[in-house]
Amino acid sequence: MSLLALKVDVDTYRGTRQGVPRLVERLRAHDAGASFLFSLGPDHTGRAMRRAFRRGFMKKVSRTSVLRHYGLKTLLYGTLLPGPDIGETCREVLRSVRAAGFETGVHAYDHVKWQDYVERQNAAWTEKQLMLAVDRYTGIFGEAPRVHGAAGWQTNIHALRLAQRLGFDYCSDSRGAYPFMPIMRGEIIACPQLPTTLPTLDELIGTDGLTEDNVHLRLLELTCEPPATGHVYTLHAELEGMALAPVFERLLEGWRAQGYRLVAMQDLFETLDRGRLPRHEIVMAEIAGRSGILATQGEEFLAEYGP
Repeated sequence: MSLLALKVDVDTYRGTRQGVPRLVERLRAHDAGASFLFSLGPDHTGRAMRRAFRRGFMKKVSRTSVLRHYGLKTLLYGTLLPGPDIGETCREVLRSVRAAGFETGVHAYDHVKWQDYVERQNAAWTEKQLMLAVDRYTGIFGEAPRVHGAAGWQTNIHALRLAQRLGFDYCSDSRGAYPFMPIMRGEIIACPQLPTTLPTLDELIGTDGLTEDNVHLRLLELTCEPPATGHVYTLHAELEGMALAPVFERLLEGWRAQGYRLVAMQDLFETLDRGRLPRHEIVMAEIAGRSGILATQGEEFLAEYGP
């Protein structure tokens, strides 16, 4: 049976308190596994409006109804309203996810700060931000995280090195086609990448005639032929856990009908022959439907060109 791993990015206070419990309920109803990656520090979503000057940002905002999905208060956190500390105020919600049998990991400490700045930052800044998240996670769960999925698919060489040093089983920081060992600046990182292989709902809705009523059909078209190494689908507590829950319900039913086993990323990771994963560069590039550039799976590093 082919595997489709569900990766749940939890970006905000609202998504944690409202979207996460609803997703846990729906996933359990479908006997589906998932990996929940948490933002664990202050919710500063309002500061993301600095991205208004980034190419494609306003077009994306107009397509995906940000106010509806995130709510007015969330869009003011970090500007006109103080940002609530997610890890401090939502500990019981976070622990309940693990208690329900789901994999948990680190998404970010301050989601907006990481997404907007990490690509250009140095080693000290990167380590401080990632360790804030790791230490907060450890304080909540009583053990260190084993997986990291970068906010906004944004990373740098220092974050990749730190993932290796911290002994993460794997990371999911990138977009791509199949699992790989990452290379950046010519350096091989000994921590596998399980990239997101499918587009997200907010990248699709509002393009090519796709609406909330039919977008699931496009995704099911993309998964009708299962790849040998499975798929990773990234959903968001703020979207599929709330207003887009009916779309997610149709996806769960459709993937079951296609014969997929819906699992956590750890389950997919355990099926891989880690010693034979291909090596690929991580390249910052544009993705259709999303503003800015993201970490993507670049060309394969061929053995005849190096050790």
